[in-house]
Amino acid sequence: MNNSIVTNILLVGVGGQGILVAAEIIAEALMLAGFDVKKSEVHGMAQRGGSVVSHVRYGEKVYSPIIPEGETDILLGFELLEAYRYLPLLKRDGKIVVNNLKINPLTVSIGQEAYPEGLSDRINHFFPDGRMVDGVALAKLAGNVKTANTVLLGALSRLCGIDEKFWVSAIERMVPGKTLAVNRKAFELGRSS
Repeated sequence: MNNSIVTNILLVGVGGQGILVAAEIIAEALMLAGFDVKKSEVHGMAQRGGSVVSHVRYGEKVYSPIIPEGETDILLGFELLEAYRYLPLLKRDGKIVVNNLKINPLTVSIGQEAYPEGLSDRINHFFPDGRMVDGVALAKLAGNVKTANTVLLGALSRLCGIDEKFWVSAIERMVPGKTLAVNRKAFELGRSS
């Protein structure tokens, strides 16, 4: 990507999905590639499965960590409903990578509402070039279901225009040594999905 333009990545999902770790890895990979990077997150009630949003902005010079409304270049959705909720923030020609996973919000769990049907189809309707990734299945294939966030990073990595070596270095720096091999495998599976 052009170094003089600011590129905006919005990560959305629910607490416990590793979104903040994923944002740290993205920021690290982009810094290693020579970009100025700013990052911000909103936790909500993350510990209880609430919404989590993280902004990552990069370019030659970035002045604010918050993505202006409607300026998201890439939406990385860790859960279907959260991804769908944040589609209006995506540029018309934006890219989307979504984990094909449903996590019931509290209102659905207690029977007040029903989980919306057909979200994958709705997302594909608005963004037909988007990528639906079965992050959980690929993480299991890698050897640990908790690496679904790294699977999604692999899928995202193909859209950011930086060499794979920066992603691998960032993962090596940011994940515990004992989980490095499984995270590398998860990243590779996501990148080739």
